[in-house]
Amino acid sequence: MTGSVAVGDSPVSRTRAEIAPVFDWFLVAACAAVAGTLVRAIAFTPIEMRQGPAQKIFYIHAPAAWVAFLAFGLVAIAGLLYLWLRDPRLDRFAESSAEVGVVFTTVVLVTGPLWGRPVWGTWWTWDARLTLTLFLWFVYAGYLVLRGAIDNQEQRARYSAVLGALGALLIPFIHLSVYLFRTLHPQPIVMKPGAPSLPDEMLVTLLIAFSSFTLLYVALLRARYRLAEARSALAYQEGGDA
Repeated sequence: MTGSVAVGDSPVSRTRAEIAPVFDWFLVAACAAVAGTLVRAIAFTPIEMRQGPAQKIFYIHAPAAWVAFLAFGLVAIAGLLYLWLRDPRLDRFAESSAEVGVVFTTVVLVTGPLWGRPVWGTWWTWDARLTLTLFLWFVYAGYLVLRGAIDNQEQRARYSAVLGALGALLIPFIHLSVYLFRTLHPQPIVMKPGAPSLPDEMLVTLLIAFSSFTLLYVALLRARYRLAEARSALAYQEGGDA
C-alpha cells in the first residue's frame, strides 16, 4: 500500500517513547543522599538541650526552606530572561522550578508546625515569617494555576514570568523578617554576621542537609524539565500549542 507510514517510526511515537518513564539514577542517588542525611540527623547528631528531639525537624525544615527560595529565585531569573530572549526553554525551566518549589514550600509549612507545637506550644501562629512563607506558597500555587488557565503559549509564558518575578520579591522579606518584625523565629544561626552559632556536629549535619536537599532539587528539576521538553515536542508534532 503506497503512502503508508509505520506508526512505530513516526516522530510522534518517538516523542511518546521519550515521555515514557525511565529509571533515573540521579534522582535515586539524590533520594539516597537525603535519606542518609536524615539517618545522620536522627541517630548520630546530638539532641539540642532546650528543644529536645523536636529540634531534629530543623534538619528538614531549614534545608527545605533554602531549596524553596532557590527554586523561586530561579523562576524569577528564568522568567525575566524569557521576557528578554523569548526562548521557550526558559519558560519551561521556570515552570519546572516552580512546581518543585511548591513541593518544598509545602514541606516547610508542614514541618514548621510539627516543630513549633512542642517548642512554642501551638501548631500555628501568625508569625511574620510563617505568614509570609504561606503567602509565598499561595503566590506560586497561583502561578501554576495561571499557567493552566491560559492556552496560548506565548501569553502564558509572558504573564507567568511577570508573576514569578514579583513573587520572588517576598524572599528577601522572609529572610529579613526576624529583624524587621517581632517574631518567634530565632535569628539566622548560619547565614549571619560572624561565625555560625551551632555546635560543630550540628553544623556539619545541617550543611550536609543543605547539600543533599539541593541535590534532590536539581534531580527533581531535571526530571520535570525533561518531561516538559518531551511534552512540548509532542504537542508540536501533533500541531498543538505547548
